[in-house]
Amino acid sequence: MVAILEKRSFKDFDWLVAILAVAIVWFGVWQIYNAQPTETYWSKQIVGFFIASAALIVVAVSDYRRIIDAAPIFYVIGLVLLVLVLTPLGVKVNGQQAWLKLPLVGQFQPSEFVKIPVVLMLAKYFGSRRDGTLKLKEFLIGGAILAAPIGLIMLEPDAGQAMTYFPILAVVLFLSAIKIRYVVLTVVAGLVFMPAAYWVGVQTGKIKDYQQQRINVILDPENADPRGYGYHTIQSMITVGKGNLTGIKGDTETSQSVLKFLPEPHTDFIFAVTAENTGFVGCVSLLLAYALLLSRLISGARQAPDRAGMLVIMAIAGELAFQIFINVGMTLGFLPVIGVPLPLMSAGLSAVLATFIAIGFVISIKMRRFVN
Repeated sequence: MVAILEKRSFKDFDWLVAILAVAIVWFGVWQIYNAQPTETYWSKQIVGFFIASAALIVVAVSDYRRIIDAAPIFYVIGLVLLVLVLTPLGVKVNGQQAWLKLPLVGQFQPSEFVKIPVVLMLAKYFGSRRDGTLKLKEFLIGGAILAAPIGLIMLEPDAGQAMTYFPILAVVLFLSAIKIRYVVLTVVAGLVFMPAAYWVGVQTGKIKDYQQQRINVILDPENADPRGYGYHTIQSMITVGKGNLTGIKGDTETSQSVLKFLPEPHTDFIFAVTAENTGFVGCVSLLLAYALLLSRLISGARQAPDRAGMLVIMAIAGELAFQIFINVGMTLGFLPVIGVPLPLMSAGLSAVLATFIAIGFVISIKMRRFVN
């Protein structure tokens, strides 16, 4: 029986999802090299890819139902890691103490990995409920599951990373038949709370000048200081525009990223580097690959053997789509620069490893769609 299940699982392995993820990562390695050819970011990304691939396979061949059953344990471990980030074990980079350095493990970003226990916890709680619309108690419990990690991440502070958690809860609540009055209440509360929170943050100094300026660049781009806090957005838009239809084709003498006009070209602005080097054609191809990947995930959710598995896949798809939207919008000057990486493309072992683990869960769920 075990041999039959293993053979069936191997046959049901979603190779298209894996191939798309691998292709995007290697396309990203190429762009990271184009952005910083004299640095080692691209070679580290290759090492990270092989580590992440091994993790994907381990998760894919594991029974996701047992992992979901242990979700509270992983959730608590995740919160402990986020607390440790705020201790002397935390490492500060670019003004954010968002990384953790542990013996034998090295330096990593816990907030990237804690998304997975959050997804599992929400899937465990909402996946076990019966039919019917959500009650207020269930709505509040879902919010509490999300509030703990977000609160710790905001203390780092890393508002961009904290934002990427909200789509996870939003997708789960939507698929759990949330009452329309709760949606209206949340939207109204957000419309009232966000401007009020922004004003309080400005008055108390919690929202720094550079954060205000990055928002003002979007609201009033004509008056943005090109040498000040409008620099990132303006240089990103210039870099995108240089690519034209097919890119500059390796002309490093005019490259915005190689000449270091574009800040953080290997992470936050990797999409701008892609536009510069491959042009409109390359960007559209990348977005189509993302669209195919997301559609494949959604297709896998329809085939999930249980409600919890469906919620896991859809939460992962929603979070990935949100990150893609934010990063591309940030690169094109439609959204403020908030430091959200482009999934599978931006340099960073933590982000690639966490995304591959998430994709491993998707494959694990789909592999077991015929197993009761």
